[in-house]
Amino acid sequence: MRTVLVTGGAGFIGSCFVRKLAGSGLYRIINLDLLTYAGNLDNLKSVEKHPNYHFVKGDIGDRLLLDRLFAEYEIDSVVNFAAESHVDRSIEDPASFIRTNVMGTQALLDTAIKNWKLCTDKSSRAYRPGVKFLQVSTDEVYGALGPTGLFTEESPPAPNSPYSASKAAADLLARAYAHTYGIPLNITRCSNNYGPYQFPEKLIPLMINNSLHNTPLPVYGDGLQIRDWLHVEDHCNAIAEVLERGRVGEIYNIGGNCERANLDIVKTILRILDKPESLISHVKDRPGHDRRYAIDNTKITTELEWRPAYTFDAGLRDTVEWYLDNTAWLERITSGEYMDYYGKTYG
Repeated sequence: MRTVLVTGGAGFIGSCFVRKLAGSGLYRIINLDLLTYAGNLDNLKSVEKHPNYHFVKGDIGDRLLLDRLFAEYEIDSVVNFAAESHVDRSIEDPASFIRTNVMGTQALLDTAIKNWKLCTDKSSRAYRPGVKFLQVSTDEVYGALGPTGLFTEESPPAPNSPYSASKAAADLLARAYAHTYGIPLNITRCSNNYGPYQFPEKLIPLMINNSLHNTPLPVYGDGLQIRDWLHVEDHCNAIAEVLERGRVGEIYNIGGNCERANLDIVKTILRILDKPESLISHVKDRPGHDRRYAIDNTKITTELEWRPAYTFDAGLRDTVEWYLDNTAWLERITSGEYMDYYGKTYG
């Protein structure tokens, strides 16, 4: 049975991936998560007693811990979700993003090299079946698009926020390690995710939560920033395909073929919840706010025959229903530190 170290597996996307792997019965899963504000073990209630699932609380930058995990569990593959991921927080505290997203990724790469005994001699380099380092990244590393065009895997990194810069740095570091030390690497770059269990600092759950409480819905600037939207389950299905069948050394863009303006999404949520548009409150735009992202996912759809299964309308409606059915989950996390952050960010 293949043993996969999933880092950041208690977060929004990571926990969805852990649930998917556990449901397949094909993997032993070691979930390493520091349980910072966005990590939540409630996301994993359905698998916490699964015989092939093990949770470890810890930091991906803790090299002694990583050495112990690789030795104790004989790790075959790493899927690195662990990251600080919110642009607003990166503007406020860039150092924590560099520490986790760059230095943490380096610690994982160094540990993999040491424990997988990889060969630096390219002429004799052969990858062991099942051994892979999968770096989960974001389309934000590409920067911003104009009104037309799509990001491809050949688009050069041009990040515009401390968050996206830290993710681009991690990607480039992983690529360099693959070239120099023989790490069998894939990088995935996804568009904006949505779905159940997302922490309510992100657009869709933030707007759902505020709508439920009839409080103002803060929309940056004119709200016409455009993103490509991808359901988290579609994203995790794509990552699983890359883990199993992705060509070593390749980057795969994962997009939902669904461009929407932020303001349109907010209005759709209000219609679903039968709330008035008067709840919308336009607030000062954040510094360096990218205007448009959009992904060309031709490579992954052609090579790995992956397709997004969710339409955005159905996926968004299902997501709203999930939050309506899980208000207790929302209430447990929308308190304390989160409310302090919310007040500082939106006033």
